[in-house]
Amino acid sequence: MLIMLGGVQIGVLAACVVLFVPMGMAGYHLSRNRMLFFSGALFITLAVGVHLTPYFPSVSDFVSSVKSVVVYDNREDSCINLVNEVVWDVKPRLISSGGDGTVDYDKIWDWSKNGKVKGCDFEKLGRGDVKDLLNGSWVVVAGDSQARLTVQSLLSLILDEKRMGMIKRDLYKKHSDYEIVVDEIGMKLDFVWAPYVVNLTSLMMGFKQNRTYPDVLVMGAGLWHMLHVNNASDYDVALENLRSSVVSLLPFSPELDTDGPVTGSVSVRSPHLFWLGMPILINGMLNTEEKREKMNDEMCRAYDSALHNSRLLRRYGGPLLLLDIQSLSWNCGPRCTIDGMHYDGNVYEAAVHILLNALLIESHQKLGSS
Repeated sequence: MLIMLGGVQIGVLAACVVLFVPMGMAGYHLSRNRMLFFSGALFITLAVGVHLTPYFPSVSDFVSSVKSVVVYDNREDSCINLVNEVVWDVKPRLISSGGDGTVDYDKIWDWSKNGKVKGCDFEKLGRGDVKDLLNGSWVVVAGDSQARLTVQSLLSLILDEKRMGMIKRDLYKKHSDYEIVVDEIGMKLDFVWAPYVVNLTSLMMGFKQNRTYPDVLVMGAGLWHMLHVNNASDYDVALENLRSSVVSLLPFSPELDTDGPVTGSVSVRSPHLFWLGMPILINGMLNTEEKREKMNDEMCRAYDSALHNSRLLRRYGGPLLLLDIQSLSWNCGPRCTIDGMHYDGNVYEAAVHILLNALLIESHQKLGSS
């Protein structure tokens, strides 16, 4: 339910004050003349205040801010905020019978079963559901190796093993873009190699210039900046510039008048926008001395703070919904990575299912049978 407080409500409130306050005072045995005097004085004061409000900027601003207050009581909004609530069960599994004690781990994830999350009915989607959801869509994933791993997990939900085996070589060409069209569902997927935030900003400017917008846009960058620039303040500025460029392409953004219609097959209002967060970096497992020196815990915290300050994420008033790789990798733990930076496919699989469930919520769709 959407509740808006505007001029009508303020007027009704003022009328109630004029009517009921004098009646209350009458209950304290004030004389009729005093009550009538107070009622008239109160009415005149309110009337003069209403007429003078536009001439006092601070008061006018306050009234305007009250008029624009929007209170949401919507189950879907609350579920969007809970979609990253994933828990892990990492169990050892003996894989060698030769007596050397070699152990692997089963890494099983699911959404938390606490009351609020359980009520959202999040599900791991089957291949049929994923195809139905992304049918006819243009999906763009932009970023570094974390984004490439996310693309692999998404395609693994759509394509069979034989076709996945055929495309992996092209998908993993170093520092290169990749594109694929899944003809049977009319879905186009582009991976854009964009290791720095400035690359993402250029991508946004290209969308706006060409006036073509993807239906689903997933992006994230930071690891390369942390390693090669190693300056959280510079990262903060880059994120703020990215936020401005993202906001400028949203056709119904409150910060920008519409520039014209956007093109896309899933959403006419705007693309579905996601930020792919950085993973937890396990410093002792990083594979070079430079990484261990520059990508330390203090620097990771500074980069997290820069992301918060940029107001890029929806939780901080921005346009992008977080795919919380940091939380997923932290909860999966060190047994889910061999280099302290790139995690097992289970982590990116979970991120993709989080994305898909968020799409179901935002597009008001329900699952069919897989």
